[in-house]
Amino acid sequence: MHGPLSAAWLLVALCAATGAYCLLRLRSDVEEQRRTAGGEALMGFGMALMAVPAAVLTPPHWAWLLYATVFGAAALRALWASRTGTHHLHHLVGTFAMAYMAVAMAVRPAAHAHHGGAGAPALTGALLLYFTVYVLWSGARLVPATTTAPAGATGTGTAPAGWGDRPELARACRLSMGIGMLAMLLTI
Repeated sequence: MHGPLSAAWLLVALCAATGAYCLLRLRSDVEEQRRTAGGEALMGFGMALMAVPAAVLTPPHWAWLLYATVFGAAALRALWASRTGTHHLHHLVGTFAMAYMAVAMAVRPAAHAHHGGAGAPALTGALLLYFTVYVLWSGARLVPATTTAPAGATGTGTAPAGWGDRPELARACRLSMGIGMLAMLLTI
């Protein structure tokens, strides 16, 4: 993706860190965490690769086609998984958006590689609207509910969750990927 150099590197770091945390979630004892962690790690690392500034690395045409193929296959997998639960629909939209951005970059003429304007404006706008709503919704879910603990209470009596079993961290990762997706969609 193309944009200011420092913002692009921050996006690369954010997406790579998110992908790395998703790999940690693969070791979770919670089946639902493991089920979604692999796809989210793919999204995080894929977004990090796509966000590398063009001034540093301009991928060849075939790399964009490879990204489109990988994320197209991931979108088909998410479509298949959505039969069992609607929570997979977000993964479907995310992987579709990644495939869409890769195709937009693949068909962009080399002379316009640094000026934006690739992709269908209506589809880009719909994806921007979806991810804006998603970021606001998931950000609101991270705001802690105010609860008061009884005086003298020091814990809940349960063992602390491992790094891969912390739902609030998984939500924060999804939020950061949504923000990253917004940034990337704005630059195509």
